[in-house]
Amino acid sequence: MKHHQYALTPPMGWNSWDCYGATVTEDEVKGNADYMAEYLKEYGWEYVVVDIQWSEPGAVSSAYRPFVPLEMDEYSRLIPAENRFPSAKGGKGFKPLAAYIHQLGLKFGIHIMRGIPRQAVHQNTALLGTNVRARDIAKPNSICPWNTDMYGVDITKEGAQEYYNSIFRLYAEWEVDFVKVDDIADSRLYGAHLDEIKMIRKAIDQCGRPMVLSLSPGPASLEHASFLEEHANMWRMTDDFWDIWDHLHAMFERCYKWSKNSGPGFWPDADMLPLGHIGIRSVDGGANDRFTRFTKEEQRTMMTLWAISRSPLMFGGELRDNDDWTLSLITNKKVLEMHKSSHSARQVIRTDAGQVIWKAEGNHKVYVALFNIGEEMQNVGVHLSELDLSAENHSLAVTDIWKDEQIKLQDGEICCKLSPHSCKLLEFTHQ
Repeated sequence: MKHHQYALTPPMGWNSWDCYGATVTEDEVKGNADYMAEYLKEYGWEYVVVDIQWSEPGAVSSAYRPFVPLEMDEYSRLIPAENRFPSAKGGKGFKPLAAYIHQLGLKFGIHIMRGIPRQAVHQNTALLGTNVRARDIAKPNSICPWNTDMYGVDITKEGAQEYYNSIFRLYAEWEVDFVKVDDIADSRLYGAHLDEIKMIRKAIDQCGRPMVLSLSPGPASLEHASFLEEHANMWRMTDDFWDIWDHLHAMFERCYKWSKNSGPGFWPDADMLPLGHIGIRSVDGGANDRFTRFTKEEQRTMMTLWAISRSPLMFGGELRDNDDWTLSLITNKKVLEMHKSSHSARQVIRTDAGQVIWKAEGNHKVYVALFNIGEEMQNVGVHLSELDLSAENHSLAVTDIWKDEQIKLQDGEICCKLSPHSCKLLEFTHQ
């Protein structure tokens, strides 16, 4: 499928939500892009994504303000709020900001909500490319349960596809590389909006510009796995993920269930990495301005699970406030090589005591992650035969990737004493 070429490896980037909620400004986006270009680009980080409410002039946090005015053009299409994105003045939209990010050698992304603005429907404004108007294509009983900005679009109505075509042509004019579509993939409540996903896929395909398509929130349904693969590049397997151990513990089951449904161009998404300085103007996750509440062991466990399961990596913190520890988590070359180049990731063992072992392969190497997701210190081990490796093979070199240390095999077995919520990530190579 053509759109799979746009994300042959899991996308890596920064998203404004975890630190700025609905309020990020142009200067903050540029500042994070500058940091990425200087410190992260060489490691494969490339997307800079403006999350929700960029058309709302008065956004104040991650708490949505119901029924507030949004900036919109004459064709019912939302445009950036000029007080927050000054370069958008004069009808330029996000094109100047995208140009700034592109000249750094990076890629630009935006968040949108499924559907058509309610204010367009109430004002019955025009649609580009058709004689029908906003009210004619709206589906007023199709609403987002947590945001009042939009109505769904009725796929059966004349002008519905033209509306979606018009917004993605606008994004192509802005030179957008990545679009995160929200209120569309969750299988609970009203169910996933498959008809609108189809319209969005068609709209991207006709816009003339490659764009990675990300679908949110989750949990997406495994029943829709083939459909999602056919229409999108990544989709959330979880609701919003925050720096809470219960969220991370639950992700092991989600990553296991989705482990056979990823490949070049299509990636189940474990959501953003709430690392570093988050909650600056956000009240989600049960807290506000803070550094991540995950312990260092939990941060490493999260990075290891995301990397070996090949989830997209979207950093959520204010990059410019990163300390050396946080930077080291996202610039470990061997971890990122595994994330980019491995395949056949699978859970090998999970016990009731909280021992979890994953395996992946790639570049003539075998990667093994040992996790203790229990609440007590315990030994976590595996025999080489359980990894389809020969116990008699004495030419294997084993490296602890995070510590860059050699590990010795004992009678064809790897066993590590792990504290609660911690892990070891090992690389097996032939000497």
